[in-house]
Amino acid sequence: MALRFTLDPELTPGLRGQLVSLWTDVTNAGGAVGFVAPVTRTDVALEAERHYSALSEGRAHMVAGFDGDRLAASAFLTFNTHRLMRHWAWLYTVMVDPSRQGRGHGWELMRAAERAGRDLGLEGLKLTCRGGMGLERFYASAGYKEVGRVPAAIRVAAGDDRDDITMWLPLT
Repeated sequence: MALRFTLDPELTPGLRGQLVSLWTDVTNAGGAVGFVAPVTRTDVALEAERHYSALSEGRAHMVAGFDGDRLAASAFLTFNTHRLMRHWAWLYTVMVDPSRQGRGHGWELMRAAERAGRDLGLEGLKLTCRGGMGLERFYASAGYKEVGRVPAAIRVAAGDDRDDITMWLPLT
C-alpha cells in the first residue's frame, strides 16, 4: 500500500514521538542516519530537537510519509544560508520504517522529496551518504548522481572508516 506524503506536517507531541521512534528503529536496524547502533530514544531525542528548531525557524522542511496516522517514512530538506547556494537544498535523514522496507516506500519517499524541492522552487537537491552500505546504488536509482567522495571520512568505529559520498539531483 502506498504511503500518503505531507510536506511540513504539524509537529504535534505525537508526531515528535513517532519521529524519535522511527529514527531509533532505523538506526538500531543498521540504518545510516547519523548514529551508530545501538541508540536509545533519549540519544535520538536530543538530535531531533535540533531538527525541530530548524523546522520552526523555517531553515528546513520535513517530508513525512504516513500509513493512516502512523509515521512510516521521513526526510528533511535544509536550506543553504550562503547567498550563492540558495537555489538548492540538502536532503538528509532519509528514513523508512524497517518493518516496511522492501515495499518501494523508500523510492516513494525520494519522489515526494523531489516534488517538495520543486514546489519550494529549488533547482537541485544534494545529499551525502555513508559508503559501504550500498546506499549510493539506491540513490542512483532515484536519479541522483555521485559528484564526490571523501575516502574514510566517516569513522563508524575504531578501524571501520567509510567514504562520505556526495550525490546530486538536478530539479530543473
